[in-house]
Amino acid sequence: MGLRWTLKRLSLTTLAAVAALSTAGLAAPNLVVGERGKASKIVDGDTLFLESGLKVRLAGIQAPKLSLGREHVKDWPLGYEAKAALIALTKKRRIELRYGGQQRDRYDRALAQVFILSPDGQTDIWVQEDMVRQGLARVYPWPDTDQDTARLYKAEQEAREAGRGMWGLPYYAIRKPDPNPLAQDVDSFQIVEGIITSTANVRGTIYLNFGSDYKTDFTVSLTKEGKKAFKSAKIDPLSLEGARVRVRGWIELQNGPAIFLTDPDRLEVLD
Repeated sequence: MGLRWTLKRLSLTTLAAVAALSTAGLAAPNLVVGERGKASKIVDGDTLFLESGLKVRLAGIQAPKLSLGREHVKDWPLGYEAKAALIALTKKRRIELRYGGQQRDRYDRALAQVFILSPDGQTDIWVQEDMVRQGLARVYPWPDTDQDTARLYKAEQEAREAGRGMWGLPYYAIRKPDPNPLAQDVDSFQIVEGIITSTANVRGTIYLNFGSDYKTDFTVSLTKEGKKAFKSAKIDPLSLEGARVRVRGWIELQNGPAIFLTDPDRLEVLD
């Protein structure tokens, strides 16, 4: 009943918003054209099935999660609203998948940028961008896929400034690097904004520190994958000392709260 009510409530407003937010054109010029077909089933705000049976994970974004019968997962706020928005965007519409890098994950899901096709077969709406701009998904770049991340961040900034969707709820507010409140966010996806007070390379692991005590303060740690990705992007993470940044990922405990960074696109340098 909850989803049916949400769909009814969003049916007119969401479709009107989609019409206003249509984003014709490609998102990153080097994407490889993949499968086309109609969306037949929407699982949540970032996962759907094509009529062919192919399961598609919308790469580069993170929508609010739904438990989907999993006992260890709780519904996130606006999870059903995000699912309803993706239904309004894609259900029974012809869509095209485009790939940048890895095309399948370990669950055999397609990792794709998803475009709605116009009646004449042209790409009309970039679904990831619309979901982000509606405030029903956050940007979450993946190490082995490619997309126009700058354009997604621009859409997210617009949604945040307007207080749309997720950005109107404290649950999704950007966190400060204060270790005690952040410790309450362990095992959750968060965006943290603050100043990198120091950087260090300790026995091959790079640390971006947001306080003077690495044993308790918030830290960003670069994994082996992360170091390679930063090198490929020609970014020296050790040079970021003093920079104000916004970093996103899953909060874990390593002494204090930490994010393990695998992709430089998950770190925005603000000034």
